[in-house]
Amino acid sequence: MIRLSAFADEISPDLDEQIAVLQSENIHYIDLRSVWKVNVLDLSNQQIQEIKQTLAAGGIGVAAIGSPIGKVPIDSSFEEHLARFDRSIEVAKALDTKYIRIFSFYAPVKEEAGSSNPAAYRDEVISHLQEMTRRARSAGVVLVHENEKAIYGDIIERNVDLLKSINDPHFRSVLDPANYLQCDQVPYPDAYEATKPWLEYVHVKDVSPDGTLVVAGQGASNWSTILQRLRQDGYDGFFALEPHLAAAGQFQGFSGPDLFRSASQALQNLLRDMDWSYA
Repeated sequence: MIRLSAFADEISPDLDEQIAVLQSENIHYIDLRSVWKVNVLDLSNQQIQEIKQTLAAGGIGVAAIGSPIGKVPIDSSFEEHLARFDRSIEVAKALDTKYIRIFSFYAPVKEEAGSSNPAAYRDEVISHLQEMTRRARSAGVVLVHENEKAIYGDIIERNVDLLKSINDPHFRSVLDPANYLQCDQVPYPDAYEATKPWLEYVHVKDVSPDGTLVVAGQGASNWSTILQRLRQDGYDGFFALEPHLAAAGQFQGFSGPDLFRSASQALQNLLRDMDWSYA
């Protein structure tokens, strides 16, 4: 059975308000990205335990760590970033989730010949991701790669290149149709068919042809058809709401309680219309 989750910091920085809105929407999981305006990887061990206990008391489980791993230039210190990556594994273990959302690095900052060409830093991206995947495998967690604009794996061709090159069950794909649209890519059937062998997670937002972020089903993502195809293909993972209806920043989006409820109800209406049960 599919399960609904949410980047609940889209609701509020306050954990109690996040939980209250999730409960009102009958959503029982969270993709933990930030609480109290503190990124998940910067929370102390004590705060992590407090969050875990509070979520459990509210009947909320952690679906994934919504980490910012891979959202740095490829020529930044990999040693420092690996330390941050190792922290993401610690947090995932502490919160009893196997999934860590990651990205595939920005272009290098240094002005060098060819540095703006993704092919020039492809091998380094793959090398970095292979090392992180090796550590994920050792720890028993799964990295789910989000196809966000401006990272190496933002378009279909480069995303598939990463997935094929790393070729490991601990490095899998997030399907985010709206992100593909923002890169002038076709989410369905093109992106879906190309990345289907590695599909592990789905992010739910939508975007209109003029670039405005809207609730699922009101934009150009073709959510009804995507949901039908996911069901046909036996998808049984998470649908994580990440609507960005009020703001869409580099490291975090925001919707607020009312707009978040609109996004939640839009998705749940689509699922009910096709009689797809969810938890």
